[in-house]
Amino acid sequence: MTTDLSGPSRRKHFTLVATAAAVFAIDLATKIAASAALADRDIDLPGPLDLRLSHNPGVAFGMGTDTPTWLVLTLTGAVAAGIAVAAWRGLFASSIAAGVVVGGALANVADRSQAGTVVDMLYTGWWPTFNVADIAIVCGAFALAATAWRAPPDEPATVP
Repeated sequence: MTTDLSGPSRRKHFTLVATAAAVFAIDLATKIAASAALADRDIDLPGPLDLRLSHNPGVAFGMGTDTPTWLVLTLTGAVAAGIAVAAWRGLFASSIAAGVVVGGALANVADRSQAGTVVDMLYTGWWPTFNVADIAIVCGAFALAATAWRAPPDEPATVP
């Protein structure tokens, strides 16, 4: 089996990698900024969102706080790799949505690998504190599900 790296396939691959890299960079930049700016204070914003520094040992939205770090890193990395490989092979209708999930997951892996926790900073008061990577993972997963649900069935391949 050969992979076509020209035309639409190349664009999808570039889109996947560029989107994942952008989400990864944005998330880590916000975590660095939050760690510096919120180390000794919280920031109350107008509206439903405040900025409060938190170091989350759990998985998603504070769940699984007793799960060993090595297991969280392994599972998160495996899921991100699986989604990346599936997207690379064209199994998803949206390379952007897959890239958003992969970038968010890898950003949380990179952050957690430093101290066993993930930096969170977005606080609502009614939901566990979260970060940009969490938003990316959730929104990307919904987008993947929506595009999979709406995607037309593949047409049979033709051999010239």
